[in-house]
Amino acid sequence: MKKRTVKSLAVALAMTTVFAMGSANVLAEEETEAAEAAAEVSDEDQAAADEVAALIDAIYVQERTDDTDEQCAAAKEAWDALTDEQKELVEGENADPDYFGRDTGDASLDDPGNADEIGENEILVVSFGTSFNDSRVEDIKAIEDAIAEAYPDWSVRRAFTAQIIINHVQARDGEAIDNMDQALERAVANGVKNLVVQPTHLMHGAEYDELVEAVNEYADQFESVVVAEPLLGEVGDDATVINEDKAAVAEAIVAAAVESSDYDSLDAAAEDGTAIVLMGHGTSHTAKVSYSQMQTQMETLGYDNVFIGTVEGEPEETACEAVIEAVAAAGYTKVILRPLMVVAGDHANNDMAGEDEDSWLSMFNASGLFESVDTQIEGMGRIEAIEDLYVAHTAAAIESLGLTDSADAEEADTEDATETAALEDGLYSVNFNTDSSMFHVNEALDGMATLTVENGEMTVHVTLVSKSIVNLYFGLAADAETEGAVLLEPTTDTVTYSDGLTEEVYGFDIPVPALDEEFDVALIGTKGVWYDHKVSVTNPVAIG
Repeated sequence: MKKRTVKSLAVALAMTTVFAMGSANVLAEEETEAAEAAAEVSDEDQAAADEVAALIDAIYVQERTDDTDEQCAAAKEAWDALTDEQKELVEGENADPDYFGRDTGDASLDDPGNADEIGENEILVVSFGTSFNDSRVEDIKAIEDAIAEAYPDWSVRRAFTAQIIINHVQARDGEAIDNMDQALERAVANGVKNLVVQPTHLMHGAEYDELVEAVNEYADQFESVVVAEPLLGEVGDDATVINEDKAAVAEAIVAAAVESSDYDSLDAAAEDGTAIVLMGHGTSHTAKVSYSQMQTQMETLGYDNVFIGTVEGEPEETACEAVIEAVAAAGYTKVILRPLMVVAGDHANNDMAGEDEDSWLSMFNASGLFESVDTQIEGMGRIEAIEDLYVAHTAAAIESLGLTDSADAEEADTEDATETAALEDGLYSVNFNTDSSMFHVNEALDGMATLTVENGEMTVHVTLVSKSIVNLYFGLAADAETEGAVLLEPTTDTVTYSDGLTEEVYGFDIPVPALDEEFDVALIGTKGVWYDHKVSVTNPVAIG
């Protein structure tokens, strides 16, 4: 009986073992199938995310094409079709989940400023742009609104120079903003006669130069065009050069920084060991000296606890590491970081105040030299004093066009005109004055032209800014189009700029009927339309 029981137990144990092994095999197979299924789902998720990343990268470009509108719509549609998990997988050369997913504020509060029915007079406010909705409203739109309020008889319109940003805003928020060509084409189509271009750029840097080039291409489509000064005004030759614009900006941004802090004054901040670090963008352009000049301006105003830095670290003393060293060496133990930028966009939110280890906030903290490091994510465009400065620059540009009381001014000029003594034969350096910032002497020549006097006849040679003006006519545009009209042909001149770069541009030899008196010159550009301009030649100084 005992043997049979033992045998029965053995059989039972064997059967149990076989069953357990079978169950384990089944479970293993099920787990494998589940893992394979999960892998298949993951592959599908990644493929969907990769498709969106590719669509984002396709519109992350600086050139608008005929397909841009369709591409922006396709990218947004594909993004909206993703699950929340799939959205987290989006990663490309420039794509990431924040492209569509980051909340930057309410875009509906903005105005793209691209309405038609402009009228004869337009102020085109040109910005690099930002995809941060709140900053676009508080900084860029604030400047546009201030100018519109100051000039209710002018139509204020907007253009951005960064197509990457234009595409981002259009794809994400459905807001279409004009680029430079679109804005200028809109002005031409609306019959604008007098165009004032007000850049919101900080300085005469590479972006400002590109803006001027873009305007030059359309200069012959308007009766008068002028590009106003950027925020900091003229650059100057070295770090010691400061001006009223730089002083006004320095005072305004420091006052705003103090107001947004826990201190009653800049002196109170200094007494508490706090430095204010203003972070600009930086540039390899010769205009980078502007940042050094702003540091000089701060020192001149007695703002010893204010330091200037740049994201790009150009000039070198504005690199983050150099600024950290300078602030610590000066004995400050607390820091407030704030952008020296018109808008508080990507650079302010990420490069300055971001969580990555290479942000300024992270680097200042990682140095271990400071008790506290705070940030103020506020652009300069929302500061009333800065807005007033842009309005003043716009006012100067409008005044330069001579549109106000022009008849009275002309009569006064005639009454005040004096006889100019005849010049002896020879060469003279002269000022060549025009009513257009597009039709003028190349900047490399500081507004100077060369006057030739021979047998009592005077001719001025003017080197222009580009090759966009192809012919001149001594007289009125109406006469230039008549049969037999003698057109002035261009010469090809080579100019050398302060940074050593050279460029070929057109020059013209223009007859001068008299010194110190306006006379008529018509021009025609690559668009094939004639326009009238008033010019004058003054202040002759003998050469040699």
